[in-house]
Amino acid sequence: MPYNRVDVAMRELIASFSCLEPAELADRLARTAAAVTGTAYAGFVRVDALRHEARSIHLYAPPGDPLRVRRWLAESGVLKELAAVSVTLRLARDPSMGEPGFLATPVPVAAWDHTFVWVAGRGFGDGDEHLLSRFATAAGRALEASSGLEAAVRLLRGVRAFRPA
Repeated sequence: MPYNRVDVAMRELIASFSCLEPAELADRLARTAAAVTGTAYAGFVRVDALRHEARSIHLYAPPGDPLRVRRWLAESGVLKELAAVSVTLRLARDPSMGEPGFLATPVPVAAWDHTFVWVAGRGFGDGDEHLLSRFATAAGRALEASSGLEAAVRLLRGVRAFRPA
């Protein structure tokens, strides 16, 4: 088969756009949110467009989940609270009641309605809220860029598939 410059160029472009996996990006972002705020827990929650239901779309936690945040998220009602609000939500830490301390802020992502990044595991203050809000903006840009690259890959594969031989 002769060297085909177009095939090589398309293959290289698709490979470079495909190097970022959405699940890996969400994990990296959650891990970094936890590190930035000095916690061991972080994740993302997406609320449906009608604001009836919120669901966890990614959770980063230490092995064994010592604060049992995974269970707390499912049972505490915090997801219902996130479904009802469109602003930052801060809940105090109260170990005697099993409250780990929680901070969630909206992620400005045009492609997805009502997404929050959250951190948990200690008491949070105004400085943490500001820091997480700034991080949420960067995370939103990264998620949108990732989504745009995925769409570009699909389009490029279509161009490659229908290109005349």
